[in-house]
Amino acid sequence: MQKTNILFVITKLELGGAQKQLLAMIGGLDQQKFQLFLFTAREGLLVEEARGIQGLILLRSKFLERKINPLKDILSFFQLRSFIKKNKIRIVHTHSSKAGILGRFAAASCGTAAIVHTVHGWSFHDFQPGWMRRLFIWLERYCAKFSDKIIVVSDHDRKIGLKLYIGSPEKYRLIHYGIDYNEFLKSNRDARKEFGLAHEDLVVGMVSCFKPQKAPQDFIALARAVREGLDGVKFILAGDGVLRNQLRRLIKRYKLEKNVTLLGWRRDIPQFLSCLDVFVLTSLWEGLPIAALEALASSLPVVATDTGGIREVISDGDNGFLLSPGDMSGLAEKVTALLKDKDLKGRMGLKAKESLGETFRLENMQKSYYNLYAELVN
Repeated sequence: MQKTNILFVITKLELGGAQKQLLAMIGGLDQQKFQLFLFTAREGLLVEEARGIQGLILLRSKFLERKINPLKDILSFFQLRSFIKKNKIRIVHTHSSKAGILGRFAAASCGTAAIVHTVHGWSFHDFQPGWMRRLFIWLERYCAKFSDKIIVVSDHDRKIGLKLYIGSPEKYRLIHYGIDYNEFLKSNRDARKEFGLAHEDLVVGMVSCFKPQKAPQDFIALARAVREGLDGVKFILAGDGVLRNQLRRLIKRYKLEKNVTLLGWRRDIPQFLSCLDVFVLTSLWEGLPIAALEALASSLPVVATDTGGIREVISDGDNGFLLSPGDMSGLAEKVTALLKDKDLKGRMGLKAKESLGETFRLENMQKSYYNLYAELVN
């Protein structure tokens, strides 16, 4: 039986939730039925993982990058267009903002049989300049016209898209993120030694790229606020990015060198999470943060900002707390309450794991995408 050629397009294979989910989904597809291709930027921390997927044909573009660059963007478009034609791609599936626009334009110009885009949080948000937000909304509306399916990872994003007239209701499909529950089932308190933590330490952590969207500087401000009422708490942050130097300066300014540790990028997230008492997210905008799902699977109460679709997994006062972005006093109050009250922390931890149910299992996500592609081929 002839295979169906599918091209995935994502801007950069950085160590982020959308990228990890894409590779997990690709790795679970039946390569007896699909020939898989991936178009992405030349550099990225997950490039080696992509190379390790047997049968995946990987093209790393020297032109594709996150920043807007008219010349490179045009060259990326023509490179994509040529690649689609040469390899007789039947389905183009785009991920991330810039790849979603360039990839869909290129696919439409080639008359590709099916075009799919996954929204990992919309390309526009309330923290952009007004003109930029309006531009991205217009681009999303235009690209939706020739998208056969728009995949959202939260119902929140579907509602926003329809409210702003981005595509019609029948084009939308909700496919939840999927994680391997088994990776997060076992608590490994001995892992604390690897992170320089004592068994009795109270530890608050976050997994985040150091970029404005995630507001990691608020995590440092939170450490300062909690220390004022509860001395000796350890704050550890797994991630890296453009704001690293700013975070270092804040740690020094607030005299938090003994309280805050920046770990850099980590690939042992289950072990990292097993060291924590409370998990925190300080994002300004989100789609649905995978880090929150992983924390819940690790039986951790989550204290997070109320952004994007997080209300679909965090029930305020049940398995965590939700605060407005930038509400440092509120975040500090909830984190402190959990650290002081072991019973409260324990109850929320039990609710955390239970609240995921079967919805966010990796195999469910893989099956949903397989069914989608089979439907499009037919």
